[in-house]
Amino acid sequence: MEKGFVFLDEQVRGIRWDAKYATWDNFTGKPVDGYEVNRIVVTHAAALALQEARNHAAALGYGLLLWDGYRPKRAVDCFLRWSMQHEDGLTKERYYPHIERAEMLTKGYVALQSSHSRGSAIDLTLYRLDTGALVPMGGGFDFMDERSHHGAQMISAEEARNRGCLRSIMENSGFAAYSFEWWHYVLKNEPYPNRYFDFPVL
Repeated sequence: MEKGFVFLDEQVRGIRWDAKYATWDNFTGKPVDGYEVNRIVVTHAAALALQEARNHAAALGYGLLLWDGYRPKRAVDCFLRWSMQHEDGLTKERYYPHIERAEMLTKGYVALQSSHSRGSAIDLTLYRLDTGALVPMGGGFDFMDERSHHGAQMISAEEARNRGCLRSIMENSGFAAYSFEWWHYVLKNEPYPNRYFDFPVL
């Protein structure tokens, strides 16, 4: 692994994860290039901030569930190739029912260069520590729709409060929100703001 990066589960206890792009359960419908194991990698700085976020969440009765952290550049290239392929309809209804594949780029859901490839961006949600149940957020991970935006009007008051709770936890731990995706946060003082890495998650 690249120097300055860590497996999150070795650094922060009590965090759950499901690295979606290492599985068949993602918008491409298959494991993505560069994800060889179902684990989350982040920079050491991001791991320290996530430890703080875990503590803030626990004080409110919540835990953190992560879906993605560091993303190899080859995975981003895989997304771009996939977005230009013929529509087969296999994942459209679940992930992007109101847009076309190519619009993922123009609408800000897939980037030519991803902040994830710098190692300090994460995708996550909250779960209840007492039951293990995911907290309702008004839409799932990678749902490419205005419903996923911060400030979306078509979600319930409870779901909006839950998004606000996650945002407060993350911003108080040194992360910045992304307006189009309620689950996506980037460390404000990231250690590699101008580098895009491509080592695989092994």
